[in-house]
Amino acid sequence: MKDLEGKVVLVTGASTGIGAAVARGFAAAGAVVAVHYSSSADAAAAVVADCRAAGAKAESFRADLTRRDTAGPLVEAVAAKFGGLDVLVNNAGGLVRRARLAEIDDALFDTVVDLNVRQLVMASRAALPFIEKTRGSIINTTSIAARNGGGPGASLYAAAKAFVSTLTKNWAKELGPKGVRVNAVSPGVIETPFHERFSTKEMLEAMRKTIPLERLGAPVDCTGTFLYLASGEMSAYVTGQIIEVNGGQLMP
Repeated sequence: MKDLEGKVVLVTGASTGIGAAVARGFAAAGAVVAVHYSSSADAAAAVVADCRAAGAKAESFRADLTRRDTAGPLVEAVAAKFGGLDVLVNNAGGLVRRARLAEIDDALFDTVVDLNVRQLVMASRAALPFIEKTRGSIINTTSIAARNGGGPGASLYAAAKAFVSTLTKNWAKELGPKGVRVNAVSPGVIETPFHERFSTKEMLEAMRKTIPLERLGAPVDCTGTFLYLASGEMSAYVTGQIIEVNGGQLMP
């Protein structure tokens, strides 16, 4: 994937989990990597250090994407620092907390939607003028929950990820004539801080038993798919796709 060398890539939610693995993967491919984080400054610094050790230019950028006025300025800061933007990886998101229907209130609804949907839309809008110039790409992170409805108390998260999957397809149609490709990666059960926080060992073991590859995924298992979708050499004719990375747990 030589065409990724020197490309400016912003990965949101890149201090831990899938985002951190993806940031390191882009660095290994020679890209210039903007590592976004919200509160995990030390973890973000470690990712930046790894990227630089791989020979890449990398910087960290802080923004609380649960706030409605932060996604656009984050993109602008990255573009100003590196002279533009070629690839936006909208990876930031989260369950926030498990809540069944009777437990959902306005505050939780707003937080889940702001974190998983609103910031993705606003970051993409801010990035578009830069990405259009380079005929780059937008890659969203959705989830297996978008297709299967998610686990107990995850209805808002699952619905938000389904929203992301639908946005991906619509934007691919809208932006295709401008040379901008829009795709999404849909991870299955990946061992990240997400599951450390929201899933018990018993829940994870039950999910593992439903996976044909007989193991939970690791963040690095997702990296190659993001790189593939970012590379014009590898995926120039791929847009509007939701690529499942789940060990065979779901075969749509």
